[in-house]
Amino acid sequence: MNQTILDFVMIASVIIGYFVSISLITTSFYKSRANYYLALSLFSIANLTLIEWFSINMSNTIVQVFNLFRFDFLFAATLVTYFLIQINHAFLKRRWFKWIYLPFFGSVVLEISLFLLDLYGSIYDVIIYLIKDFTSIGFNIVLIILGRKLIHNSTSISGNKKHWLLRLNLFIIGLILIWIINRLEVYIFNSTYTAYLLWVLMSLFLWWVLYYGVFRLQMIDQKEEIHDYLVSKKIASTPIKKKIKSSTTSKIITQLYKLMEDEEIYKNPLLSRFDLATRLGTSEGYLSQIINQEINKSVIQFVNEYRIECAKKLLQDSVFNKYSIEAIGMEAGFKSKSAFYNAFNMSLNMSPGVYRKLQKKS
Repeated sequence: MNQTILDFVMIASVIIGYFVSISLITTSFYKSRANYYLALSLFSIANLTLIEWFSINMSNTIVQVFNLFRFDFLFAATLVTYFLIQINHAFLKRRWFKWIYLPFFGSVVLEISLFLLDLYGSIYDVIIYLIKDFTSIGFNIVLIILGRKLIHNSTSISGNKKHWLLRLNLFIIGLILIWIINRLEVYIFNSTYTAYLLWVLMSLFLWWVLYYGVFRLQMIDQKEEIHDYLVSKKIASTPIKKKIKSSTTSKIITQLYKLMEDEEIYKNPLLSRFDLATRLGTSEGYLSQIINQEINKSVIQFVNEYRIECAKKLLQDSVFNKYSIEAIGMEAGFKSKSAFYNAFNMSLNMSPGVYRKLQKKS
């Protein structure tokens, strides 16, 4: 691959890393204690990438200066803190937990000492570099694997949140493995080809983190906040009531309304026709037939009608103005933003966003 293209990929990955980091701490939508640590972790990774590129392409003096700002021991420490905040783990309250940042501060002191004493290029520099390189890899591996174990064993978070956190953790493990291969290549073959592979993966990772690891997780957090508020305020105990037509005499339809209104089963985004039929003790085909005959709707139209009414209620309430429309759609039971928007548009001939604006004006 052309060297210019590889350099462009590296620079792009660093810029993305800085951009995502700054976005996490400056954008009100993303601001949270957990995201501050995630931002610092991503900034550390981007900075390490930039320093590696300088070490390959720039003079020794520039590398020496940038080595003062290496974050080898920091990114995993901040990342595991991010994980612990997300799962609300008791480790955060332990005094000893702060000691995981000691290796980072020790590393900074060593680098500053080497710089001030003009020991770069000496045998001391080589020895300290090798010790730091190997210990930082081991330290980061231990912390990331520990974070994965704690996430996996957590019972305080939803399945969706656990899924996203485990996926983010797995991606980090993949990056560390490539990092290890890169170091082995440098020491054994004195080449840096895998460094470029690492930079390509870094770019993909940072974009993935921005959307899936941050934006999607923020949606899940907001959805859970909405749900907790509804439960605490008993709002969920005033369900949407549908008037059953006098001609509706089917026992199945009566039970179906009860499931929707008493249990709010429509809020399950994975609810299927099979699930409904199983709960009602009938077949999928017969359920579709009877809903079509007595209510003149398909199963999905019937379920989405409840979801839309729930979403409308939330969009009308100023308490939920701070939450995104997608989070409201998730709380109402829609699986995705597109499904929510399509169903809402078909029902009201307007988007949820327009509907919310109209409610604010009225």
